[in-house]
Amino acid sequence: MQDQIKHHLTDALLMAYSAGTLPEAFSLTVAAHISLCDDCRARLGAFEAVGGALIDTTEAHPMAAGSLEATLERIKAEGTQLPQGHAAPRPRGILPRPVQDYIGGDLDCVRWRPVGMGVRQAIIPTARDATARLLYIPAGAAVPDHGHRGTELTLVLQGAFHDEVDRFGPGDIEVADEDLDHRPVADAGADCICLAATDAPLRFKGLLPRLAQPFLRI
Repeated sequence: MQDQIKHHLTDALLMAYSAGTLPEAFSLTVAAHISLCDDCRARLGAFEAVGGALIDTTEAHPMAAGSLEATLERIKAEGTQLPQGHAAPRPRGILPRPVQDYIGGDLDCVRWRPVGMGVRQAIIPTARDATARLLYIPAGAAVPDHGHRGTELTLVLQGAFHDEVDRFGPGDIEVADEDLDHRPVADAGADCICLAATDAPLRFKGLLPRLAQPFLRI
């Protein structure tokens, strides 16, 4: 797959991921792409090295008493699991390991819900500042024409789609913002499965998608 990837993450996204400032849904999508892309993984390593060097040059400040205990209690309260040794490796599948970790397995663990025109989605539970979802688009089918009120990251996991920008195949990621209006269409021959993350509702042009939007959380 690595040799086929033509669309990569921006420097801004990689720096924000390295700094830990992205919404959880975006961090998941970036982590999934990085797990597939040697180029972006190497660029991330360079940003992390710069960040580490900056930390080494800053003045150290002592932590307040009880800081570690308070942090552990907050992690426990939010339901985050601490690492318990090395987890048994999962068999390789369509979904990247970061996504498998969220849903507990590969595609057979996905609970799809229909959204119309043969398209299905499965929302992945993340923090509410952004939304992550898996999208299943039948070969040759189209997602309704839409624009964006914020940023949308779309990572192709299987098949391919094309829009007004380019064609996106397995491992490619499209970064869309308020300037892009498009109508993604899955290539013929193979159903398209994507991981998409958004930090604001989409701007659908058609009436029916707009009516269904609150119920589908798109």
